[in-house]
Amino acid sequence: MADVQVASWTLVLPVKRLTIAKSRLADAYPQHRPEFALAFAIDTTAAALATPMVSGVVVVTDDPTVALAVTALGAKVEPDVPDAGLNEALAHGAAVAARAGTGVAALSADLPALRPSELTSALAACGTGRSFVIDLPGTGTTLLAAGPGVELDPRFGVGSALAHQASGAVPVEHAGIVSVRRDVDTAADLAHAVQLGVGPQTAEVMSLVLGGVIGSEGLAC
Repeated sequence: MADVQVASWTLVLPVKRLTIAKSRLADAYPQHRPEFALAFAIDTTAAALATPMVSGVVVVTDDPTVALAVTALGAKVEPDVPDAGLNEALAHGAAVAARAGTGVAALSADLPALRPSELTSALAACGTGRSFVIDLPGTGTTLLAAGPGVELDPRFGVGSALAHQASGAVPVEHAGIVSVRRDVDTAADLAHAVQLGVGPQTAEVMSLVLGGVIGSEGLAC
């Protein structure tokens, strides 16, 4: 647990254009990959906005469909002005988010099983410096947080967990945040997310794919 808790956070979610997002799902779901990418972003944004410690969400995207959907939820959309890669997009979004005077956290937009209670636990464990949450495989990062006035300094990419730790960020050690760590890149990841309980948009797409197999037990709550 953090020694000093940051009371309020503004989250930055990066979302690629749907035509290229979630490419590793293409083999298993070639016809529904863009729909899954959109559903993940909607469910993640909705869960983030439902988290008491989150005062706002900034979605960095150039996709008009994503922009329309997350704006309807109450998120702010910021175009990817740098257009130079994920870390540059996040740095740009973080600069916008920092104007709120809150802590700023970059959150993966592919967390369809995300639960507000678990995101609350993760954010409560982040201090006034830089902290990060390691993904379930143990090599990536799903959340990178920086306290008010602290530069986010995102280093996402292959081996980002080690890169963030080497940069001075502190890993969040908490057993009860599996939904924060369950990002979805592959069909196996998605299957696990469904076991955890995905949000309504992802459940709807999954139900279409599987012919109505997903029931209420497959929904995040």
